[in-house]
Amino acid sequence: MALPRLLPRALAPLARGLARPGCGPALQRAASASAPAAPDFNSFVIRTNTCGELRSAHVGQEVTLYGWIQYQRQGLFLVLRDFQGLTQIILPQDEAHSHVKKLLSNAPVESVVRVTGIVSSRPPGQENPKMPTGDIEVKAETAEILNSCKKLPFEIKDFIKKSEALRMQYRYLDLRSFQLQYNLRLRSHIVMRMREYLCNLHGFVDVETPTLFKRTPGGAKEFLVPSREAGKFYCLPQSPQQFKQLLMVGGLDRYFQVARCYRDEGSRPDRQPEFTQIDIEMSFVDQAGIQRLIEGLLQYSWPEERGPIMTPFPSMTYKEALADYGTDKPDTRFGMKIVDISDFLRRLDIQFVQNALSYPHGTVKAICIPQGVEIMEIICRPDGSLKSLLTKFLGEKQQSELIQVLNMQVDDVVLLAAGEHKRVCSALGSLRLESADLLEAAGLVLRDPTAFHFLWVVDFPLFLPKEENPTELESAHHPFTAPHPSDTSLLYSDPTKARSQHYDLVLNGNEVGGGSIRIHSAEQQRFVLEKVLKEDSEVLSHLLEALEFGAPPHGGIALGLDRLISLIVDAPSIRDVIAFPKSFRGRDLMGNAPDYVTPEELEPYHIQVSWPLAERGKENL
Repeated sequence: MALPRLLPRALAPLARGLARPGCGPALQRAASASAPAAPDFNSFVIRTNTCGELRSAHVGQEVTLYGWIQYQRQGLFLVLRDFQGLTQIILPQDEAHSHVKKLLSNAPVESVVRVTGIVSSRPPGQENPKMPTGDIEVKAETAEILNSCKKLPFEIKDFIKKSEALRMQYRYLDLRSFQLQYNLRLRSHIVMRMREYLCNLHGFVDVETPTLFKRTPGGAKEFLVPSREAGKFYCLPQSPQQFKQLLMVGGLDRYFQVARCYRDEGSRPDRQPEFTQIDIEMSFVDQAGIQRLIEGLLQYSWPEERGPIMTPFPSMTYKEALADYGTDKPDTRFGMKIVDISDFLRRLDIQFVQNALSYPHGTVKAICIPQGVEIMEIICRPDGSLKSLLTKFLGEKQQSELIQVLNMQVDDVVLLAAGEHKRVCSALGSLRLESADLLEAAGLVLRDPTAFHFLWVVDFPLFLPKEENPTELESAHHPFTAPHPSDTSLLYSDPTKARSQHYDLVLNGNEVGGGSIRIHSAEQQRFVLEKVLKEDSEVLSHLLEALEFGAPPHGGIALGLDRLISLIVDAPSIRDVIAFPKSFRGRDLMGNAPDYVTPEELEPYHIQVSWPLAERGKENL
């Protein structure tokens, strides 16, 4: 029979030495010098081998395997599975071992068993090249059912479709799949490599910071944790931002942490209320230094099977990203850039165009969609003319000019937008991505799923108008970000025009990291909080006081580990790279959390809860 194609083949690189191409001579020497032997998966345990390691060299050996029954066939053989792979077990057919055959034949799929037997070569023609263990089989001599499995809610196979709610309700079963096993082991390997690079090669100190703290002004909503002091609450930190800055004040020089972070963001797609980031801070560093560090870190820890990544990463300003792609996290794997055609259309007597251009920051922009005739509308005909409502305003010469401006080809489609610059760019940026989805659904490949396009986005605004009250300002990222050196005076004279020393790392259109050079002057930090953001600086009095005691210039960054790993393994959701994720609505469907507590349990926290009786027992996924 043909056994399922296995992912464990991809696990092999995780157990190899640490030498990695593309890391540079110094890193390769350091990796080579410290490269450990392949891990011994059989140390300290009672098995002799894993189910994924037996080969022709083991023929004739007696082995003891432990694992789950993956598949059974007519009392002839079964397939035993563990974390590393599959082994075919031949059931004995002779009378002397009939009890072994009966035991294993009657055991339900996914039961945990021990099998002892002799490794033998498969009969000629029955080898399975798709299995790493496909040249051998184990002839069972003794066996034991360690734990029988009751009827499963779903089959433990990657190709079997399961609802996400069911997968999360039985997450411990879902974790048995080869794909999740691979994702979590690769994640572990990458984090280990990151620790090596930061601590062993560059002297960073791994410091754990508190998870019970206080409210931070601005940013995402924080989870509250009641205390036994009436009316007083802790907050779970949305990041270790303040602590890592205080560590720099404390002279630690360079810090990192695999940090757990918390944000009460409600029902947001593909977000988690608790998540993990690689948190980094350094003293006496500039933006270029942080960028070089991160490029080296990713190059060193990058999985070998994903191919090398090239450094330095390209960079573009926030203004360029918005103008060309309509977003501050552009996917540069494909073209379809936004083109400004304001000057071309300005001289035409088209009322809606003239109205749009008369507004402050008014503009007309377009994107050209290759072979987009199947999905939308200006279309370029084979004769070079245009099919569009706009053509009644355009002469033949002007149509030809527009085709040249937009570099249109036959069957291309152009989408126009006119209005305020930022809104126009944002609308076309969304249409660009939606068009790419539609084209790929129709069979045109635009975004190579095996390509990894990193990009630095820099020179963000320091402040933005609040959506609910545009006359007030909020930090574009957080209130501790320093102004661009060239714009320091604007902080005091016209903060709306000041750029920041913030930088984002983007991968394939996803933000995977963000950081900044921090304000290290107490006077400047107090000005930002009190005068610009109109915040009560007393909430941050501990940080402001610390900055007055000789705080060094410092900066840092945080990489979103969940998002990064999900992109590396091409997972459809970050939930597929987290062992026990929350649902779309932030619930733990396996343990049914959050859950009600009794009034007696709330009493020490001076809290009373009122709710409709109908709410009790309801489960909202």
